[in-house]
Order: sequence, then structure tokens, then C-alpha cells
Amino acid sequence: MSDAHYHATENPMKTGILGRCPQCQQGHLFNGFLKLAPSCEVCGLDYSFADPADGPAFFAMTIVAVPAMLFALWLQTTYEVSIWLHLITTLPLTLLGSLILLRPLKGWLVCSQYFHKAEEGKLIRKGDL
Repeated sequence: MSDAHYHATENPMKTGILGRCPQCQQGHLFNGFLKLAPSCEVCGLDYSFADPADGPAFFAMTIVAVPAMLFALWLQTTYEVSIWLHLITTLPLTLLGSLILLRPLKGWLVCSQYFHKAEEGKLIRKGDL
């Protein structure tokens, strides 16, 4: 299919968080919770260019870690709870917070790769110039 009829996203954050195709903003990025679809069902854009790797997991854990740690510190200093209470409160809070952020962050990174035309890095040797 031709991409001439579609206007690429101007806001990769919004498009990615919604899980939409960066080319037409109508098709879906995902087949499942985190699995990227092979291509857009509307415009046919091949998603093989996308490789967010561990970026979404890193950002999700980083974003969730500070509030979870502050909660754990507050809980410990205020009530002096035992470790098992941290395991049933802080641990699920951290895991759920990270899981909730994974899909929107992955969509955002994939749409950003398309928007900025990101490619695999290449080394240029001095003789190639």
C-alpha cells in the first residue's frame, strides 16, 4: 500500500501512548499486550524497523522505583512494619506500576523511532570518507 494518502504523526508521544500506527494513526501497533504487530492493518506500514529493546522496561522501572521507594520508606519509618508487609504492599505496587507503563512507553519509543527515522548505528572508517 502507498503511504502517499497518510500523514505521518507529528506527535509520536500521543500516537505511541495510544498504541496507534505512526504513519496513519489509525491502525494498531500491538497484537497482544506487548507484542508488536508485523504491520499496520490500515496502511500496511511494516513495523520491522522498530526495535525498542529494553528501553521501555528501563524507563518503566526507573519511573516507578522512586515513588515505590518513598512509599516503602514512609511505611517503614511511620509504622515500623516487618518485611512481609513490604512484600505484600511495596512489591506489588512496584510490579503493577511497571506493567502499567510498559505498553505506552513501548508504543512511544516505536513511534519516536519512526518519527526520527532512527536506524542501526554504522561505523565509518577513515578511508570511507
